Amino acid sequence: MSRIGKLPIVIPNGVDVELNGSKVTVKGPKGTMQREFSSLITIKKEENRIVITRDSEEKTIRALHGTTRAVLNNMVTGVSAGFERILEVEGVGYKADMDGKNLVLSVGYSHPVVVEPPNGIEFNVAEKNRQVIIKGMDKESLGQIAADIRKIRPPEPYKGKGIHYLGEVIRRKAGKKAA
Repeated sequence: MSRIGKLPIVIPNGVDVELNGSKVTVKGPKGTMQREFSSLITIKKEENRIVITRDSEEKTIRALHGTTRAVLNNMVTGVSAGFERILEVEGVGYKADMDGKNLVLSVGYSHPVVVEPPNGIEFNVAEKNRQVIIKGMDKESLGQIAADIRKIRPPEPYKGKGIHYLGEVIRRKAGKKAA
């Protein structure tokens, strides 16, 4: 049995979960999320919790069991509390600014890079234009936009300049040494 899949999901106050076959709709204070899950996995609502079960011990169905539970838990957490990722901009002259809702990055190119937030994602800049805070209720799209922003100028291994996640350890290399 899946260790993650067998755990029930507790529905917090203010969150409403509707099951329509394999289609799940989660409504909360931050918004509404909808997703279609595999019909091979059974999703049941019991009082204030959701229980996910499977009928078969087939490898693909076992993999779907834990994944379904994790995605559904992220939906419930997203509409109630939301998610947040923090990126750090490091380097001489590197900075991040806001232009309305858009994020403007000056990271060593001849032009500033403008990033428009997708639907449901919000950008903030903090700590002397060195930290970019990305907030949203969909963990999947939040992680993707954070990865796309990091890809604009990934950290380089010699000086550590670039955009990286808060707390990410950048593997450093030694430069050339004079003889």
